[in-house]
Amino acid sequence: MEAVWQKALGRMNYGIYVLTTRSAEIVNGMIASWVSQISHTPPLIMAAIHPNRYTHTLLDDSEAFALHVLDRSQQEMLHRFKGPDAALKYDGIDWLPGQTGSPVLRECLAWLECRVVDRLAPGNHTLFIAEVVAAGCPAEGDPLTTRDYEGQYTGRV
Repeated sequence: MEAVWQKALGRMNYGIYVLTTRSAEIVNGMIASWVSQISHTPPLIMAAIHPNRYTHTLLDDSEAFALHVLDRSQQEMLHRFKGPDAALKYDGIDWLPGQTGSPVLRECLAWLECRVVDRLAPGNHTLFIAEVVAAGCPAEGDPLTTRDYEGQYTGRV
């Protein structure tokens, strides 16, 4: 049965985002696909992060993140933020610290800076519920989704 539901879940379509955070002087970022808007008023975003991710630890400390919507042409950003070396992820990338201190990437379709207001642990991922505190739309284009991404995330790490 697991093979069937894994195949069915693999056909669900999600956005592919870069989620960045900062704790003290440490900046990091990761690819995130299990992300959704969950409220209009207040504007809330949910991001599901596995507890063994380095970014999870930084989110626990900072209680803030920035979420970046990438263009379909920005697949190279995924390779950069998929790697384990936090310092190399930002090498040569134009970014600024946002209101929360989270790195805001300048080259993206849109960004949302968020402050964590709650956490839930209903399964093997932590759901970080965060309120949008700032946003920007620096470019136009077609958002990157799992249909464009060569990888597939099944929730196992």
